This record gives sequence, C-alpha cells and structure tokens, in this order.
Amino acid sequence: MPNHTSVNEFLLLGLTDTQEVEPFLFAVFLSIYILILIGNGAILVVVISEPQLHSPMYFFLGNLSCLDICYSTVTLPKMLDDFLSTHKTISFVGCITQLHFFHFLGSTEAILLGVMAFDRFVAICNPLRYTILMKHQVCLCLAAVTWITGFFHALLHSVMTSHLTFCKSNHIHHFFCDIKPLLDLACGNTELNHWMLETVTGTIAISPFFLILLSYFYIISFLLFKSWSCSMLQKALSTCTSHFIVVIFFYVPVVFIYIRPTSGNSMDRDQIVAIMYSVVTPVLNPLVYTLRNKDVKGALSKAIRKKLQPEHL
Repeated sequence: MPNHTSVNEFLLLGLTDTQEVEPFLFAVFLSIYILILIGNGAILVVVISEPQLHSPMYFFLGNLSCLDICYSTVTLPKMLDDFLSTHKTISFVGCITQLHFFHFLGSTEAILLGVMAFDRFVAICNPLRYTILMKHQVCLCLAAVTWITGFFHALLHSVMTSHLTFCKSNHIHHFFCDIKPLLDLACGNTELNHWMLETVTGTIAISPFFLILLSYFYIISFLLFKSWSCSMLQKALSTCTSHFIVVIFFYVPVVFIYIRPTSGNSMDRDQIVAIMYSVVTPVLNPLVYTLRNKDVKGALSKAIRKKLQPEHL
C-alpha cells in the first residue's frame, strides 16, 4: 500500500507523562495481561481438549477466549514496553498494522457477542431443534463469517487511513494507534474517514447489539408465557444478566468513542474508556462467561487433577 505521509513514525504519548507513575502502571497492566492470558488460555485449552464441552455454546466461548487473548496482545505488550522506555515511537507501518488488528479483533468480538446471544435464544426457545439448527457446520460458518466480516471491516479503515497525508505533529495522544487520534493529525479532507467511522463502524457495533436485545426479549417472553417455573425463569435471567454485563462493558465504550460526535479535548477521556473494552473486558469474560459455569469448572478441575496425578505416583 502506498505511503503518502510525510512522517515515518509516530510518538505514542501514552496514559501519563509522569515517569514516576510508569513503573506502577507497568506492574498493574502486566498483572492484568498475565490474568488475561491465563484465564482465557485455560478456557481455550479445556474447550478444545474436553469432549463434554464440544457443543455450540462452548465452541463460541472458545472463539471469544481466542479473540480476547489476541485483542489484548495488540495493545498491551507495546504499552508495557513504553512504560519502561524513553523511546515511545512506532513506525508508520507498525501503526497501521496495530490499527488494523485492533479493529479486526474488536469488530469480530462485537459480532461474536451477537452470535452467542442467538445461540442462547435457539437453545432456550427452540430446544428440540437446537442440535439441527446449530449443528457443527452451521457453527463453523457463523464463526467464519464473523471473523471474515471483522477482517474486511478493519481492512477498509486501515487502507483509508494509510492513504491520508500527515503533515502535522506526529504525537499521538493515546497508548495505541487508533483511527480518531490519527485523523486529528491528518491534513486535507477527512470527512469520508469520519463518515466511515460513524456509519460503517456504527453499523458493525449496533447491529449485533440489537440482535442481543431482540434475543433477550424473545427469551424472557418465552419463559414468561410458556413456562411458569420461577426457578427456570430465574436461571435464564441470571445467565442473560451475566452476558449483558459484559456486553455493556464492551458496547458502551465503543459507542462512546466511535459513534458519538467528535469533541475537542476528549483524548484523555477516550483513553480511559478504551481501557474498559480493550483491557478490562478480556479479564472479565472468563469470569462472567465460563469460570462461573459448572461444566467448565469441572473440566478445569479434571485437567488440573490429570496434570498433578503423575506427581503422586
């Protein structure tokens, strides 16, 4: 892809310009990154290795765990390196690459959350046809479409951003390369880029969210009118509430940053909000989705016992 920019690298200003705070932030975010790798890695391993977890629900959970590992890896290692470095630059190609993978994995996760809600809708509202409607081939197709859609959505943004002319400052007031901070540095007309950010990205984010709301509506209506069991209703509502908490943690910051109108002096606030969906959500997902699940807990315990068993022989 041609490079029409007059700068070869960007300077990431990061979360703070106070050097005394950076070692503390390094320790905090390193701990979070390790938790993300351990939590989501454990989920991914047991979902692949345990036959009792080879079902559509856990197949999508495995995809989510894989996404969260990759998603956090796009930004956190570079952030950790910058905390300990005085040379906080990133090359033009590296910046566009980071932007691409961040939006590729982020939009894929947004769509996947909608697919997971649809899976729960079919399982609860149409249990007799669940194995037919959500057979393995269908799950593979849904996952493939989700990842491919996210990839081409991100490719659209990365190509358009790479063709901009950057003749202003090369200082990015963020801890990673994102579209809005780069547009602030671009010269010339960026109306098309802003339109794509608000319209295309908005559609990618809002469409799965409405699918989630619609799935919840049908699930609750089905349980209210088809079943008078309070325990069954409470269990379903508990599951939906757990799911919806992570959906809110993911979608609200995305809408706040990418869909709301651009305002001046908002970069500090945008960085804090970005941490919510790029760092906090990947930590919460294993807890909310799977570690509270009895099947996954049992599979994890079984895997740990198998690992420790040879030591007692």
